[in-house]
Amino acid sequence: MDKLRSMEIFVAVVDAGSFTAAAEAFQISPVMVGKHIKQLEERLGARLLARTTRRQSLTEIGLQYVEQCRQILAQIAAAETGAEAMRSTPRGKLKITAPVSFGSECIAPLMADYLDAYPEVSLELSLNDRTVDLVEEGFDAAIRIGKLEDSAMVARVLRPYAMVICAAPAYLARHGTPRTPADLARHECLDFMQWTRHVRWRLARSGDDDGSPVRESRFRSNNGQALRVAALHGFGIVMQAEILMAGDIAAGRLVPLLAGYVPAPRPMHLVYARDRQPTPKLTTFIDFLLERYGPAATPPPATLT
Repeated sequence: MDKLRSMEIFVAVVDAGSFTAAAEAFQISPVMVGKHIKQLEERLGARLLARTTRRQSLTEIGLQYVEQCRQILAQIAAAETGAEAMRSTPRGKLKITAPVSFGSECIAPLMADYLDAYPEVSLELSLNDRTVDLVEEGFDAAIRIGKLEDSAMVARVLRPYAMVICAAPAYLARHGTPRTPADLARHECLDFMQWTRHVRWRLARSGDDDGSPVRESRFRSNNGQALRVAALHGFGIVMQAEILMAGDIAAGRLVPLLAGYVPAPRPMHLVYARDRQPTPKLTTFIDFLLERYGPAATPPPATLT
C-alpha cells in the first residue's frame, strides 16, 4: 500500500472520528481503511489508535504521529501547488547557454525586454563556444551553430549564422585591399582559435586544397571580440560573425572585403530536451527568440557602438 495514502486515510479517521466516515471520504470500504491503519502500525511497531466497541482514541504515539502526518501532507500539497503554478505561469530560473558572439551581441541585448515581460522569471545566460550537455549541466536550452548531431533534442531553426571578412580603413591604406583569397598571403589575418584546420580561412573559389591561403597568423584568439578590437586598431584582416561586425561596418570603422568568397552561412538552432510538458518559462523564451531570430523574422538594424 502507498504510505502517503495511508497517512491521508489515518488523518481522515482522526478528523472524522470513525473508519466509516473516512471510508466514505475516500470511497473505499471501512475494512480497507482498517488495513491502511494496520499497515502504518506495523511499519511503526506501535499502536496508533486505541479501539473499543464503542469508541476509538489516539494513543500517545498516535497523537504525535498524526501531527507529523499533517505536516508532511501539507508540505507535499505546497510542493504540488508550486509545481502546478510553474506549469501555468512563467516563473523560476531559466538557464540558457549560447556561443559567445551570438549570446553577447544578440541574446543579451534582448533580455531586458523578455524579463520585463515576465517579471517572475530570472535568467542565467552562460556564454561558451563549446557544446554543453544540456541535461547533465542543467540548462533549459542552448543556441547551437553548425550541423546538429544530437537527435535526442528538439531543434528550432533560427536565422543562418553569416560570416564577414573586413579590415579597418587605416590597415587597407597601408597594405592595400585584397581582391582574391590568394592576396591574403601578403596580409596579416587574425585567427579564431576555435576553428579547425579544415575551417581556417577556407574561402569559396579559393582554389587552395588545404583551405589555408593565409600565412601563419601573428595574433590568434578564442574570442571574436578580441579579434574585432585588433582589427579596429588596424592590425589585420578579420573573419568573424556578421552580427559582431555589423555596427562597425555600418559606421565605416571596418570595410567588408572579399564578399564573393565568404564562407556560406551556417545553420543555427535553438535546442532543448524533449519534454511532453515544457514549462511556461521555456515556451515563452522559445517564442520570444523565434519572433526575433527565427527564419521569418526581420533582421534587427546594426547597432552603432
